Amino acid sequence: MLRLRGAERSRNMEPADRETRRFSDAGDPGTVIDLNPLSEEEKEELSMEMAKLEDEISTLRQVLVAKEKHLVDIKQKMGITPLNEFKHNLSKSWHDVQTSMTYKKTQETLTNAGQKATTALSNVSSAFSKKLGEMKNSPTFKSFEERVETTVTSLKSRVGVPVHSGGSFEDVLNSTANASLQQPAPGNRLNEESMNLK
Repeated sequence: MLRLRGAERSRNMEPADRETRRFSDAGDPGTVIDLNPLSEEEKEELSMEMAKLEDEISTLRQVLVAKEKHLVDIKQKMGITPLNEFKHNLSKSWHDVQTSMTYKKTQETLTNAGQKATTALSNVSSAFSKKLGEMKNSPTFKSFEERVETTVTSLKSRVGVPVHSGGSFEDVLNSTANASLQQPAPGNRLNEESMNLK
């Protein structure tokens, strides 16, 4: 029964409806496909139009090639090399980037972040210096400094280096370092003596 209804519909179609039908091809519902074969006269007319279009395209290609050659000649006369052109394009692109709003906003943000980081580091540095100064003046550090001085003094007296009374913590450390450089370590004397024996 369905086949008969479909056949009846195709017979009742108007001539224009029978010549073309709409198909949904590749998702495009508006694609129209002509189901009627072309007459010889229409084929000949379309072939002539196609040949004419191909000739025009060929002519346009030739004109484009000629214009490109002419452009190259002009650039050579002006001394514009491909490298110069590349440099110019690169600098123009960089200028365009620098003048863009995105670049300006990013630069502004980074500048602000850099200033804040500098301020924060400065604050940390001053706080650290202040804390170090407080620590140097604390009773614990003074006690430690006195112990080190006492130890250094006793070491100097054992080694035979003259003991200076007073002096700062840094002076004591420097004099101890100098004394240790002047006096060879006991292990080194043994090595030197054993080398002389050989």
